[in-house]
Amino acid sequence: MSADRKSLVELFRRHVCQTSPAPLEIVIDRAEGSKIWDVDGREYFDLLSGIGVAGVGHCNPDVVQAIADQAPRYLHSLVYGEAVEQPQVELAAKVAELAPGDLSTVFFANSGTEAIEGALKLARKRTRRPRFIAFEGGYHGDTTGSLALCDNAAFREPFEPLLEVEFLPFGEVSALDRIDTSVAGVVVEPVQGEGGVRVPPDDFHPALRRACDDTGALLIHDEVMTGLGRTGRWFASQHWGVVPDILVLAKALGGGLPLGAFVGTPELMRELSDDPPLCHVTTFGGHPLSCAAGLAALRFAERERLPERAEQQGKVWVEQLTAMGGEHLVEVRGCGMLIGMEFSSPELTADFCRRAFEAGLILNWTLHRDTVVRLVPPLVMTDAETDEVFGILEGVFRGLSG
Repeated sequence: MSADRKSLVELFRRHVCQTSPAPLEIVIDRAEGSKIWDVDGREYFDLLSGIGVAGVGHCNPDVVQAIADQAPRYLHSLVYGEAVEQPQVELAAKVAELAPGDLSTVFFANSGTEAIEGALKLARKRTRRPRFIAFEGGYHGDTTGSLALCDNAAFREPFEPLLEVEFLPFGEVSALDRIDTSVAGVVVEPVQGEGGVRVPPDDFHPALRRACDDTGALLIHDEVMTGLGRTGRWFASQHWGVVPDILVLAKALGGGLPLGAFVGTPELMRELSDDPPLCHVTTFGGHPLSCAAGLAALRFAERERLPERAEQQGKVWVEQLTAMGGEHLVEVRGCGMLIGMEFSSPELTADFCRRAFEAGLILNWTLHRDTVVRLVPPLVMTDAETDEVFGILEGVFRGLSG
């Protein structure tokens, strides 16, 4: 290990707040497409896409060029909503073009959890109701309001009391009668990510839409992970023909830069402009550099038909992983290129992840299911790279002991 590497790791441990007892500590030199290289020249396939961010690949050339073109023009100028900034306006128009139904007004934020917070405030203000519904196994971020939507006691208890939320079993239509006229909003991932890549039965989302319509609760789709082509559609809700009242986006939206958003109809989003004015504001939301990057990423994904590629490649990955995993896997499931491999025990899962990392694959188990490894590779991974990854994975599976 070089002196520079040692000093960087030491400074990392000393001055960067640690969020886990055992970080990967890859000292990154560069990243491109589906790969990351460390300062020692070791190559890794990033099968997490930076946790869903690098949908169009790391340092996508179109995105990098858009950043280079925008940076010398202007960075932050005026607080959000006061100036007309071309990258922001054009990205909002592109999101509106792609979004389902009449969702055409965008509020830009800096992250997924911040966008969720805005959606919660909007639902509360619109309905003047106290409660929210979320689902067991769901994950929506780590700020206080977003955390309240998580049912995992280990994460909740140190910060309670939290917002009033009732948790229902994900995918169970029979439980939806708990949604009543006291509920401001129902927050749901169309496909659960941190809960173990759980795809609900086909009748679930239409029934949930009806329950919200019947009670006046707002349906909030958290598509931070599933949106923008990941599942084989621009938005996972389109698999079930359901249009939410509020659509929440982030991760891949910025093409690699920080960016989140929540989207609604013009009539609904007007709630944020009066009674009182400025009732929800942000300084850096919709930063012109992030919006320029996001617009380039969406145009690239559209031109290269990445949602269609995700649908096709997802079927290949599920088939190949099922075959090579054999007795080690309980199930391989997914939606497009959001894939979960369920192992028989947490110990086997951890062993697989350790061996995979040693073999040059970046992956891990999900936050709320320690027996499920989630795969979200960049949607630009080539067929040759995919074959190489499959070869590495076959070796990892052969090396498992249990």
